[in-house]
This record gives sequence, C-alpha cells and structure tokens, in this order.
Amino acid sequence: MTARDLTRTFAAHSSGADSRVRASPPPAVNRNAKLNRLTERLTIDVIPSLCGRIKVAPFRRGITVTEMLRGLLPRQFRDDAGGAA
Repeated sequence: MTARDLTRTFAAHSSGADSRVRASPPPAVNRNAKLNRLTERLTIDVIPSLCGRIKVAPFRRGITVTEMLRGLLPRQFRDDAGGAA
C-alpha cells in the first residue's frame, strides 16, 4: 500500500483565496432600511441598450439604480392635488 500525498487533495484551496475572502470589505449599509419596509417591487421590460444605460448612469454617480429611480420617479409622477398620482 502506498502512502497518500496529503499536500494535494481534490478540494484543496490556495492560501491566497482565504486572504481575499477575509480582506473583502464589509457589506454596504442599507441607507434606506426604513424606506424599504414601505416599498413595493416594480418590474419593467426595457430594451437591452436602455437597460445598460440605466445601470451605468448611477454607477458613474456612485449611487445604486434604486436610489436613482427613487429620485427620478417622484418628479415624473407628482402627487398633485388636482391630478391622479
């Protein structure tokens, strides 16, 4: 019977992987935690090029798509006293 080489196993991980996992930044704090409890999910279909622009614009501003749309949609759909919301 031959001795098994324990230095190389099927599920061996490189030592660098552990350090990368430990060095990852903490998860982002949800700035809208209170607001999220009072929200509803809305799904829309858009063409791929528009979807790309919707994702890139807030990234360049350092915000999320959600934050951007939560700012844009109320301006477009104002809750006027004389009109429908």
